Amino acid sequence: MEIFIQTLAKAIALGSIYAIMGLSFVLIFKGTQVLNFAAGAISMAGALFMSILIADRGFPFLPFTNPLAPADGETAGVALWIVHLMIALILAAILGLILERVAIRPMVGQPLFSMAVITLGLEIAIRPFNLDATAITGRSVGVPWGTESWELAGAIIPKSYVAAIIAAAIAFTGVYFFYRSRFGVAMRAVAFDQEAAMAQGINVGRVFAIAWGLGAALAALGAIFFAMAPWPPAGTVSLEIHPIWIFRVLPVIILGGLDSVAGAVAGGLLIAIFEIFAGQYLSQWTNILGPGYSTIVPYIVMLVVLLVRPYGLFGTEEIRRV
Repeated sequence: MEIFIQTLAKAIALGSIYAIMGLSFVLIFKGTQVLNFAAGAISMAGALFMSILIADRGFPFLPFTNPLAPADGETAGVALWIVHLMIALILAAILGLILERVAIRPMVGQPLFSMAVITLGLEIAIRPFNLDATAITGRSVGVPWGTESWELAGAIIPKSYVAAIIAAAIAFTGVYFFYRSRFGVAMRAVAFDQEAAMAQGINVGRVFAIAWGLGAALAALGAIFFAMAPWPPAGTVSLEIHPIWIFRVLPVIILGGLDSVAGAVAGGLLIAIFEIFAGQYLSQWTNILGPGYSTIVPYIVMLVVLLVRPYGLFGTEEIRRV
């Protein structure tokens, strides 16, 4: 029972992080109809912003000292850490706005495939900044609770798991109400038909900017919480974060549905549950399945579901007349 509780807690926590990243994809896709292949690079850059703010006591790309950062050798309290988290998310949103204005805005009205290729170019352009900053050692994000945990019925539940679940709940609630706001309705209109939205007086460029800014902030949020112990990056922003988002989040959004907020959450939880439980309860067959078998499970689940529901669990089915 202790192993089951620990495995379930880890699966829900990882699913929460997957859900946050899935929401980032969905926001940008619903606003621009573009699948953002640069999400991995943007998310890791946002986590690096957090590390620079709180661990290096500075500001990204600026020669200023961060007056709010804790003194050397000290750890920020929860309230101060949340303040730095908000600043890092704002910086990530600004990065998203810059990328949208420079690379995406000029492509408005162009084929969606061309815009997807542009995001691949953004991924390649941002990657050196991320990899050079973490090439030697990982960078701390100054988590106040570190590796602390609680005990529940004999099971050890790290505080980082609970923090990830809370962060996902807040992110989902924020996105849910955003889509019911004026900007959310405008975003859905632009995604449905850009020309018709422009004819109704909707500023398509502004909608694109909002989608990319919020999407970048959510991507950074997911990476920051994945950089906490006891996740594989060992509590730091390391080289392991980048490929995680590129390869593991894709099944989440495909499974849940590219244009569904609820699908991003459901897909993240389902993928994580299958992945973590397979890694725990099939470990005795590692010699047969191979050491990395659990990372293949999300793709198997995705393929099985797509055979039944090609548009994902919550995706909008397109009906075309021929």
